[in-house]
Amino acid sequence: MLDSADNNGTPTLTLDSGLTVRPWADGDDLKLLEIWGDPESPMHHYDRGLLRPSSNDPWARCIVAEANGVPVAAATIFRSSLHPDRLSLYIEVAPEHRRKRVASQLLQILEAEVPNCDVQSLKARCGKGSAAQSFLKDSGFHKVQHSRQVVVQPGALPVPDVENLPIDLDELATGSVELTRVVADFYNDVHEWDPAEMTIGRAQRMLLSPEAGATGAVVLRRDDSDSTTDSPILAFAISYTGERTDEPADVLLGWEPKLTQEQADAAIRQLLALVAARHPVSLEVDDAMVPLRAVAVELAAGDHAEINFEALIYARDVG
Repeated sequence: MLDSADNNGTPTLTLDSGLTVRPWADGDDLKLLEIWGDPESPMHHYDRGLLRPSSNDPWARCIVAEANGVPVAAATIFRSSLHPDRLSLYIEVAPEHRRKRVASQLLQILEAEVPNCDVQSLKARCGKGSAAQSFLKDSGFHKVQHSRQVVVQPGALPVPDVENLPIDLDELATGSVELTRVVADFYNDVHEWDPAEMTIGRAQRMLLSPEAGATGAVVLRRDDSDSTTDSPILAFAISYTGERTDEPADVLLGWEPKLTQEQADAAIRQLLALVAARHPVSLEVDDAMVPLRAVAVELAAGDHAEINFEALIYARDVG
């Protein structure tokens, strides 16, 4: 890499491949879309949305590599207040410019911008078998998580007899404090591999608000007919799909983390059977979500669920 300057005296960088590097600018997303083509999956679409102008609050850096003035690659690194222990990374390079150390050198440039703080590692996600996965492995990253988008078909599980079992299905407002507490605790519990600081306020804003797309919630409770108050929540299902169509409804499915493994397994199976009794549902399932992963893999093996795509998360120490 060589330091240089453009005609206006603005410092630039030139990569070994001859590409020049500059900060992200408005309109780069549309220019890159013309070169890269459409995203391959919802995950890919979301990750491209992370490319945006650099900022200090929240801290983020984003750069673009050009070939003769045409953007062909971009990279960003940023810090999340929700997962503060690792910086997140995303890099994409047009196919014709790969295998020329472009991604490696963009990563070097971004790492040089990392401020002195308590962040010690980077993380990035990629599609299974993708060019990005090969790059991360070659760059010293190691796999820390495996995620799947699973579509569960209607009637995939036998519907429990709620009338004769010690369980109860209850519809709750997404603004419920009781629900929000369980959702926050669940999120923190299944992210021990990437420690989270999900508070009740953040859970309400990021997972349960209309702005987050939440449209409704149901919970599975332990039926306690003798109690004068609501029984504890065993599991919850939050829908992010407004109008009912033939398309799978996006659902966040979780459980009370204080449950034993056996209790969580039973609660997840019962609630999933109920919410997917007549319509397909789409779930994002991490390996850390052990009860949900077990039933999702079982259903997929029996052709009662489809795995739409798989994402792998890799991490590496900074520097």
